Amino acid sequence: MRAIHSRVVGGPETLALVENAPDPQPKAGEVVLDIKACGVNYPDSLIIQDRYQFKAERPFSPGGEVAGVVSALGAGVTSLKVGDRVLGSCGWGGMAEKIALAADRCMKIPDAMPFDEASAFVLTYGTSYYALKDRAHLKAGETLLVLGAAGGVGIATVELGRAMGAHVVGAVSSAEKADFVKSKGADSVIVYPAGPFDKEGQKALADLFKQAVGKHGANVIYDPVGGDYTEAALRSIAWEGRFLVIGFPAGIPKLPLNLTLLKGCDVVGVFWGDAVRRDPAGHVENMRQMFEMYKAGKIRPTVSERFPLERAADAIAWLTSRKAMGKVVVTME
Repeated sequence: MRAIHSRVVGGPETLALVENAPDPQPKAGEVVLDIKACGVNYPDSLIIQDRYQFKAERPFSPGGEVAGVVSALGAGVTSLKVGDRVLGSCGWGGMAEKIALAADRCMKIPDAMPFDEASAFVLTYGTSYYALKDRAHLKAGETLLVLGAAGGVGIATVELGRAMGAHVVGAVSSAEKADFVKSKGADSVIVYPAGPFDKEGQKALADLFKQAVGKHGANVIYDPVGGDYTEAALRSIAWEGRFLVIGFPAGIPKLPLNLTLLKGCDVVGVFWGDAVRRDPAGHVENMRQMFEMYKAGKIRPTVSERFPLERAADAIAWLTSRKAMGKVVVTME
């Protein structure tokens, strides 16, 4: 089979296409998927640099979420059959034509869901729904501020927030992204300037967030950006608001904890991958609920860029350039 391999630590330019990688064989409890599409996510850029929470043994293929067709069953697998259309959460290994994956990490997808959309579903929507529902306990009528709203998890959060009845305010870095986020259901959108910021710039950014969410503040803030944007956004939070910590492409921030005291707010970590491991039944139920939203037309992944397997490195580079609107996907055909 063909596969993209990380053989040395480094950026996307270090990845190589291998034409004759060995086909995987299923162990007990596993299935083999013929992969049709692989979603690209920010952790893919971290894991090839050995900067992610988990380290894979080289050589390995990046790619943590896939969609495809079951082509072989390991001993004891009864929940799936050959020919089933599924999505799978794999952590890594997805940028290849085949993968062996534990059956309980696969889930059947709706018949009408295309493979590229399925490969763009589980990590972004899974993270965002877990964050909003289980960590922030978002309620209908509350104000939700979404930073990086045009990115993969950002736009999923905009859609989910809207579906859950929140007043959604998107924050993005360009007018083009603002139009995109507005088209996906945000009630209002602001464009913030590029950082880093000096003291006056930080104050101006905080004022921009405060104006956007109104005098009562944001009940929930979803931050997949980090850096200088975090403290400025936190200053716009409502009394007893919930600040969701998602990721740090702009850098890991340091917060003055007196702000959390003055706002009476919670700073809430969101580690979706470990939450799935600790509560698999809760994850299955969340996915069931989101599939119902998908079938009802309330949420739908926006795949903005598709790259063939041989250009998987370009796909990761495109994502990390922060130009992407919606989801980037690598396709095998």
